[in-house]
Amino acid sequence: MTVESLHSEARQETAYTTKRAYRTRDVDVTSLKTQADDGIQLKLHGVDHSARPTWKLRETVTFYRDVLGLPLIHTISARGWGHPGHPDFLHFFFDAGNGATIAFFYYIGTDRPERYMPEDSHFYSATHTAWGVDSREELEQWKETLEGRGMTVSPYTRHEGLESIYFRDPNGYPLEITLRLRDVEEIDARDAELTLRAAIELEDAARAAGEKMTDIDTVWRRKAALVDAYLEAE
Repeated sequence: MTVESLHSEARQETAYTTKRAYRTRDVDVTSLKTQADDGIQLKLHGVDHSARPTWKLRETVTFYRDVLGLPLIHTISARGWGHPGHPDFLHFFFDAGNGATIAFFYYIGTDRPERYMPEDSHFYSATHTAWGVDSREELEQWKETLEGRGMTVSPYTRHEGLESIYFRDPNGYPLEITLRLRDVEEIDARDAELTLRAAIELEDAARAAGEKMTDIDTVWRRKAALVDAYLEAE
């Protein structure tokens, strides 16, 4: 499938512009219109690709193509784009199924900045992508096969409607392979709304008092009051 550029101003040779606010300006949600304001419902149709930088070209290609067995399907090679000092680079993609890809940037001649070094932290591991399988047998095959190939893999971890395994790639990036155990239903959406409403109200109150939220039990108590009010209104 080939699609022509939709916009006459689209430029192939560079994504650089001197108007950098789209990358540097803080987002103030209080100044933004909402979907309810303009009535336009935007939609997404899944993941096209995830992308991260790598400073380990050989190890990354070997791991994803040869160890995980994901086909290498595309590579972009280019001189530095845009602003002065932008290095030449490779941007390469591995097939992750259903049209999605796992992509990397290799910036030629650069060193890994300290802030991108891996660490054993829940904050660091929170930034990850979970890649799906369709059956328990597939999840078990992933864990057993990776361990048989010498990988260190987590125990099976069930969290609500998902069951997952976790491991890291040669860059230290966390990866998750996950099986969805059930469909998400309307009651899940209602529960999500009430949970986050309770948490947002508590966060607002804590900020106003110059404090921080302290624990999940406080959120559950506030949510319980919201659930009672919701059920009374039904």
